Amino acid sequence: MCDQDHFEDDLKKYSRRDLGALAAAGVGAAMMLPRAADAADVNESDVVIKTPDGQCDAYFVAPTTGAHAAVLVWPDIFGLRPAFRQMGKRLAESGYSVLVVNPFYRTKKAPTADKGANTTISDVIPLARSLNATTQNVDAKAFVAWLDAQPQVDTNRKIGTIGYCMGGPIVMRTAAAVPDRIGAAGTFHGGGLATKDADSPHLLIPKMKAQFLIAIAESDDQRDPESKNTLKKAFADADLTAEIEVYPAAHGWCPPDTRVHDPEQAEKAWARLLVLFGKALA
Repeated sequence: MCDQDHFEDDLKKYSRRDLGALAAAGVGAAMMLPRAADAADVNESDVVIKTPDGQCDAYFVAPTTGAHAAVLVWPDIFGLRPAFRQMGKRLAESGYSVLVVNPFYRTKKAPTADKGANTTISDVIPLARSLNATTQNVDAKAFVAWLDAQPQVDTNRKIGTIGYCMGGPIVMRTAAAVPDRIGAAGTFHGGGLATKDADSPHLLIPKMKAQFLIAIAESDDQRDPESKNTLKKAFADADLTAEIEVYPAAHGWCPPDTRVHDPEQAEKAWARLLVLFGKALA
């Protein structure tokens, strides 16, 4: 997961963007994503989901016709914002019914980071620390149940879930919390997937039934090179398919609004995600 020291170190080493240049270019120009030639027309809406702990504000987007496999998206530490709306919409254009949630709804409605991915990391760390294994388990069940109740969702197909940064551990807990519904899961520069803690997400792998894509940031691997081996062994012991790869990029390289966004490596990770979903959610 992001922390202040590592976040600042990665910005110094991997930063590809200047804050002033981003502001001058405008938010939209900083976040343009490629659109597939065969992209489906979609409907977008802001929704409110009732959970045992309150009302979660979220973004739901799906093709205009038919019912499709659902995907639950867990944002990074900067939360639900335009960049993740674009990513969710792009996924829907590929034929999925996509829910992007505000994981911090108990504390604050989105936007939870005033300057998006350019928000000072110390300002949002308290939000991340307000969540724990229990809250994540509760939310996973509530959001999956909400998706299954939508007419745009084909409940005969498995659900996919993806997460970025702090969303990585939540993806793993989601796959364990609702194993009969989660068929594919992807984590991108996810922090804390395999730790020495008693509630480490990797210890839940025996409860899962999903196929996984785990895209690890080079900067994270340098700080914890053993984590990927622990994950590989845990998935192998559980006889689950998992594509685990270190990408030559920094923690945070996927969302298009970050200063360490790496378009080439982000597109590679996106392509691998579509391959996974094509196999596991068909």
